[in-house]
Amino acid sequence: MTREELLKAIITELQKGKIKDFNEHVQEALREQIPATVLLNDAFLVAMQNVADKWSQGKAFIPEVLIAARCLNSGLDLIGPELLKHNVETKGIIVLGTVKTDLHDIGKNLVGLMLKSKGFEVIDLGVDVAPEKFVEAVKTYQPDYVCMSALLTTSMPSMKQTVEALIAAGLRDSVKICVGGAPVTLAYCQQIGADIYEPDAITLAQRLLDLSS
Repeated sequence: MTREELLKAIITELQKGKIKDFNEHVQEALREQIPATVLLNDAFLVAMQNVADKWSQGKAFIPEVLIAARCLNSGLDLIGPELLKHNVETKGIIVLGTVKTDLHDIGKNLVGLMLKSKGFEVIDLGVDVAPEKFVEAVKTYQPDYVCMSALLTTSMPSMKQTVEALIAAGLRDSVKICVGGAPVTLAYCQQIGADIYEPDAITLAQRLLDLSS
């Protein structure tokens, strides 16, 4: 394969979630000394933007997005060591998690995927994340943003408790706080003292990218 054919194959396989072929072609590209930065910008991010566009247009659905996400994460693992050698600058660091008492992760995973596709480094704390764990993560990773997700109305108070915990720890002014999820609204975001609310993962990722530019 020529370099152009290889990049095109990687884009197509990522979009379709064909992880075996995708991994093989990414490894071939690295052997052919195609720079990891080229793979990231001209293949991975191009493919994920295509997936995001199809999703926003109603032409792709959550299962398709998630299998593309699996490929993206696998590819990032493969090119990660090379990216570190080149000291590639990220758009920012984001701590992400579904709040305490909530075990839903599809929305959170979509947010993480879209943020990664925009060039952010995402620290995913998982689900049922207590306020204290968010605080510890902010101390450890010094992120630019904390993103909290909730699908249950009963778990939404944990968002407010996390904001209060960051204030108590003297960390509130060091990060922007983003909240989202089906029951969350802009009014609730403002009520609890968070900074950013967007109705979906694509819009949030684009807004944070615009803020980081």
